[in-house]
Amino acid sequence: MITFLKNWTLPVAIALGTLIYLLFAFVPCLDTAGDLLFPVLDFIFPSLVFLVLFTTFCKVDFHKMRPVRWHLWVVVFQVLLVGLVTVIMLTMAKEREQKILWEGVLTCIICPTAAAAAVVTSKLGGDINTMTTYNLISGLVAALLIPTIFPLIEKAEDVTFLTAFLTILYKVFLVLIVPLGCGWFVKHYVHRLQRAIASHPNLSFYLWGVSLMVTTGMTVRNIVHSDASLSLLLLISLLSLVICIVQFAVGRLIGRFHHATVNAGQALGQKNTAFAIWVACMYLNPVASVGPGCYVLWQNIVNSFEIWHYRVKAK
Repeated sequence: MITFLKNWTLPVAIALGTLIYLLFAFVPCLDTAGDLLFPVLDFIFPSLVFLVLFTTFCKVDFHKMRPVRWHLWVVVFQVLLVGLVTVIMLTMAKEREQKILWEGVLTCIICPTAAAAAVVTSKLGGDINTMTTYNLISGLVAALLIPTIFPLIEKAEDVTFLTAFLTILYKVFLVLIVPLGCGWFVKHYVHRLQRAIASHPNLSFYLWGVSLMVTTGMTVRNIVHSDASLSLLLLISLLSLVICIVQFAVGRLIGRFHHATVNAGQALGQKNTAFAIWVACMYLNPVASVGPGCYVLWQNIVNSFEIWHYRVKAK
């Protein structure tokens, strides 16, 4: 059983998160308990994300954090894809449901790389140093793109570029820079704690599995409580799957030319879906948050397959 859980951490986390939410939502005697636990999860989730990143960044060699060529090409593709979807929305998406559909797709593209992408990268034998560098670049790119593109889509939204830029940058700071700074401090000044963390190489991965279980439960909750039609939800789900496959595939293709297949694939394909959901609810139609909500399931199915394939090849 322990071996099974080690090998299939991500699918088990997704299944448990879905099952636990459905139990609390549809079993009458647990319904009240679920309402009481939800605010607790709002506190636990960011704490788990912090621990995942902190334990990962304690292993980063900060002297090797520098931009490399594949960073540029991944950013170029992301900007071009954002531009393409924006043009489609402005010229073709005239109906409300069409607009919501493409807003859901856009949030899956424009949001930054998942801060926890370094966790999967390390499991796949990639370089967590260049991945951590790209996390910082990706956060800055998202902070520039979102205030530029969203006013074109939601013209009634009275938010200045500077306000949106600073708000998003603040979110990126909390999610990424704070655990990065703590990891740097521990690595350089608290050597005993750093060695203890480094002696458990899979600690950040299993912590991420727990956070994925919480994320999945919250995602299923958002989908169940959505007021959109079933056909729209299915279309958003399908398009988010397509865009997930495209981003992973193109990222790995870019990486192949720079001997960084794993890194570039994770950088472009693995998205910060919690951030994307927040952005959709803050600046777009809240139903669009179903897009990144589904994306979190697709990207972790891809991650599970990649880890399984890497493990088979390593035997």
